[in-house]
Amino acid sequence: MLINENRIKIAVQKRGRLRVPSFDYLNSIGLYFGIGESNDLIVSCQNAPVDVLLVRNRDIPEYVRTGAADFGIVGLNTLYERDECYPVTNQFEFGRCSLVIAASINSGINSVTKLQNKRIATSYPNSLRRYLNENGIIANVIEINGSVEIAPLLNIADAVCDITQTGDTLRKYGLKPLATILRSQAVMIEGANRNNVDSFKEKYIYASNKVKTI
Repeated sequence: MLINENRIKIAVQKRGRLRVPSFDYLNSIGLYFGIGESNDLIVSCQNAPVDVLLVRNRDIPEYVRTGAADFGIVGLNTLYERDECYPVTNQFEFGRCSLVIAASINSGINSVTKLQNKRIATSYPNSLRRYLNENGIIANVIEINGSVEIAPLLNIADAVCDITQTGDTLRKYGLKPLATILRSQAVMIEGANRNNVDSFKEKYIYASNKVKTI
């Protein structure tokens, strides 16, 4: 499949909780996409010169930064982890979650000050280190990609730093939150190609907002 440089490109999460609401939003502003195959990486809009690039969530900012995508729909937690700022086209109600530090209920760690010289497992090492530095805490950050909550049970770590939506998973594994580093939600970020960005916003986003306010 050849890439058409004249088409607007929007990077969206390939798998995960942001994928379906991202397509729902695009549908709500008048863009209609076929279901496509489960392994498709590019999905073309049926009624507009727009392509959705289905990529890993953490890669979305890079696609936008390099100009490979004109827009990206991504969680603020991903941007915070990369320590990058982008113009935000839209903020959404979906994808709400919190990046928290939590420890076992029976660990005796009942505040962040008790994390001094402790081991903290996380998939967000940069966000965690920034928080620890800001609060004068020296700790051993252990990077784990996924299933972070079980680290204390396996004696890999004394505490964890992870994303939570309802807190159910934390409670399931006997963890209690100590601090909230970030409250996150999904946002649409935009790239530097002003012709593509501005024309898309005018034709679809602004027009859609006008219709909804009538």
